[in-house]
Amino acid sequence: MKSHHFISSMVAFAVLITAAWAEDRSFHQGSVFKNFGNIANIDSDMQIPEQAKFHVTFDVSKQSDIGKINRSFNSAARFVNMHVEAGVPQENIKVAIVVHGTASIDVTQNKRYGEKRADALNANMSAIKELTANGVEIYLCGQSAVYHGIQKIDLLPNVKMALSAMTAHSLLQQQGYTLNPF
Repeated sequence: MKSHHFISSMVAFAVLITAAWAEDRSFHQGSVFKNFGNIANIDSDMQIPEQAKFHVTFDVSKQSDIGKINRSFNSAARFVNMHVEAGVPQENIKVAIVVHGTASIDVTQNKRYGEKRADALNANMSAIKELTANGVEIYLCGQSAVYHGIQKIDLLPNVKMALSAMTAHSLLQQQGYTLNPF
């Protein structure tokens, strides 16, 4: 009986701590991506210059959990939301996502996605639609596509095929893009 009471008390304490921690984080939706990419207000000591321009790539190699948006797609949306809220004009923010490895399936139509993921629907569809509608470029590594049996017809709208992820990163770097390590 004592151990049951102790466990119940610990669970209640954990719930209170988790609720307080979540409340302290104060994340909110951004102005560009409202359904994902939540951000927090920060009293930053690093000033962003008024005319700052960002050209950033996100490397995505790990597939999402079934029913969830790929964490890196969410990070790309957060990057845009954070900087727009910080005063950077959206037209000064260029984001590209390079997808390869097991994440390749995350940029496919429901039929192909379901074949690889236990008949599940692709939870990334709406995020990819919203990302590309807001100027985010998404490139799939052609080498990973072949490895995973993905053809161009399997891709979600506005997802582009690259020769390889290495090629995409190299060409984007030549265009002034930097690799975001997150």
